[in-house]
Amino acid sequence: MLRDFNESSEDDDMESQYEIDSECYTLTHTDRDMHNRCCGGKAWCIKDICGIICAVLTWLLILYAEFVVMMVMLVPGLSTYPIYGYVNMFIFQTLAFLAFASHLRTMFTDPGAVPKGNATKEMIRQMSFREGQVIFKCTKCCSIKPERAHHCSVCQRCIRKMDHHCPWVNNCVGENNQKYFVLFTFYIAAISIHSLTLSVYQFVTCIRHEWRDCSTYSPPATVVLILFLVAEGLLFAVFTAVMLGTQLQAIWNDETGIEQLKKEQARWVRKSRWKSIQSVFGRFSILWLSPFTQPSPKTKVESYLYSV
Repeated sequence: MLRDFNESSEDDDMESQYEIDSECYTLTHTDRDMHNRCCGGKAWCIKDICGIICAVLTWLLILYAEFVVMMVMLVPGLSTYPIYGYVNMFIFQTLAFLAFASHLRTMFTDPGAVPKGNATKEMIRQMSFREGQVIFKCTKCCSIKPERAHHCSVCQRCIRKMDHHCPWVNNCVGENNQKYFVLFTFYIAAISIHSLTLSVYQFVTCIRHEWRDCSTYSPPATVVLILFLVAEGLLFAVFTAVMLGTQLQAIWNDETGIEQLKKEQARWVRKSRWKSIQSVFGRFSILWLSPFTQPSPKTKVESYLYSV
């Protein structure tokens, strides 16, 4: 049995297994593959002006922190405190690079989009559903909706295990990119805390010594630059720490943000907490902290049914 599914209602009437909207036939295979894709279909990208602005703003804020930490606080003091300067430069540059890489991976990774317009007779026959099995069809993107998938109005796609749509990464957070989003929030929180620590130390140093000697910039300019960095660091340390906590809690409980918000009853078999963590990060290793690796791919059956 195939059932139409609209996010705003769960009381639609049952339909026959092959009663499919005619809209599904207007989408060719090429159209489905190229939707939300760029660079000749090689990269996933959402063409949302608000999301693009937020993503660029994120990069600019990271670059601003880079400028103040390096050029205002650390580089001028290398001749006086070389060990302190070089150690903190290494820590900050490493964290900033990993934060930037995590942001890009979250932004340009397909979050788990269900093929658009795949609710056709041919596709349903190929999937070999059991007789009498109920399946759901999203009426918005004309797709067969897997369990725990939700439709995103910005991406205009159904996303597997969709947690939420985040404008700061201009993408949904879903099954395939949740690890990168968690790492992004972790590294942003880390560089924010590091920046705050360096700012406090810089203020104390400048107060104890001559202001003119603690920075290559004038005292008023130094104060303004550091104060803005402190405000940025406080804001994003709190914001990303809260986001990191909610993400880890959702993974721990095997429940997405949307499922928590809607207080959906679990129709799926909940994983154990350790299995739920491994499904996002993979087997335990130092690579959990790397935005350049991903967990093991889905089984052949799952990728055949739902990969774009």
